[in-house]
Amino acid sequence: MFRWLLALLLLVLVGFGGAYLIAGSGAPPKITIDKPERFVGQAGTLQVTAEAPLAKFTTLAISVEQNGKRVPLFTLLGAAAATIKQPAPNQLQISRPFGKESVPELQAGPARIVVTASRPSFLNLRTLTSTAAKDVQVRLEPPRVALVSTHHYINHGGAEMVVYRATPPDVRSGVRVGNVEYVGFPASGAGMTGADPALHVAFFALLHDQDLNTPIALFAQDEAGNSASLTFVDNVFPKPFKRSNIQIDDKFLNRVVPEIISHSPELKMTPPAQGGDMLPGFLKVNGDLRQINADEILKLTTTKTSASKLWDGPFVQLGNSQVEASFADHRTYFYQGKEVDQQVHLGFDLAVTSNVAVVAANAGAVLNASWLGIYGNCIIIDHGMGVASLYGHLSSFDVQVGDKVTKGQTIGRSGMTGLAGGDHLHFTMLVAGHPVNPVEWWDAHWVQDRVDRKLREAGGTSTAAR
Repeated sequence: MFRWLLALLLLVLVGFGGAYLIAGSGAPPKITIDKPERFVGQAGTLQVTAEAPLAKFTTLAISVEQNGKRVPLFTLLGAAAATIKQPAPNQLQISRPFGKESVPELQAGPARIVVTASRPSFLNLRTLTSTAAKDVQVRLEPPRVALVSTHHYINHGGAEMVVYRATPPDVRSGVRVGNVEYVGFPASGAGMTGADPALHVAFFALLHDQDLNTPIALFAQDEAGNSASLTFVDNVFPKPFKRSNIQIDDKFLNRVVPEIISHSPELKMTPPAQGGDMLPGFLKVNGDLRQINADEILKLTTTKTSASKLWDGPFVQLGNSQVEASFADHRTYFYQGKEVDQQVHLGFDLAVTSNVAVVAANAGAVLNASWLGIYGNCIIIDHGMGVASLYGHLSSFDVQVGDKVTKGQTIGRSGMTGLAGGDHLHFTMLVAGHPVNPVEWWDAHWVQDRVDRKLREAGGTSTAAR
């Protein structure tokens, strides 16, 4: 009997030991410090994701360490300042304000975020613990932005340029017009050899559909969220935009709608058969595809632009061309005597003769030379620093993506591809992907005053703000 009891006891001990070992071999909680990425400022967010089976934790604590001191930020028992979510069955996500405003103990300089989490093991025999840490920099001093160029005037629907200084040089900066941002580029890219790294150049616009009183300001913002701004525009001038009625008929619809839809898989439409009802397809093209194309152009011209100014002097208009439609022309479309749509024409329609040679308005690099929705065969040339030109409805191309072109170089031939009623060139200028009035860019005096003068005077007296 004694031996039997001893053997039973040994079996129990072996079983318990095995279970204890198995419990110890389980994975501890997985911890990810999502935010902040690198910097902490006056205000921000701390976000931590912790993962464990069924999101059950024995402890979960977050603190920040700086200058030998530890400041508690979160515990499971004291989560009043935090928001707790469960984005997945095995995850907890903790978010709370994190910056000098919410954690007054923070000082400028390096700091470390430390997260410790533990969970019960198999059969609750052990506690499995893990720790994660992230080093961050606390930046409390806001950046500075200073105006360098002088005399800034902008027309409604037009563009402008500013030279300014942003410090420290690595902060994100530019011009904010309402909710539209125009990034600044290092002035060295505008030919200012040896320029201070803090010196920047930004092209910006007051768009045709923005109010004349839209706030316009220089801005600088660091990765910690600290920011500075400075208003600087001397005057804004209203510009009248035309209104016109466009009559469309079956002949036009039968020619353009099936072809455009066949080139536009993003519309997820089957081209209508000849003789069918083309109007729904036209409305889809004239509205939805127009916006899709605008988004494509915005992305292409902002992500692919050169940081250097590639052009010089005024841009050239298509030679001997007749203006058939101007910039920001508000169009009302009529079909069979009824109004069916309204859109804004954001460019100039220039006509000469059929298949006339189309030239580059200025030097640059070809970003697009292919079909582009309502513009049909379309070329886009990057002129650097967010400035680009667009040439639509072409019948053929003489350049391809990546080609460097010079002012006046033939790039293609006019045509009537896309949403064109006849053979012509649709031309527009773009600033950070947004259409602006080309008339200014064709004007030698405007280019000299708004661009060349400011670059020459860039070393002048500046007014600063923070």
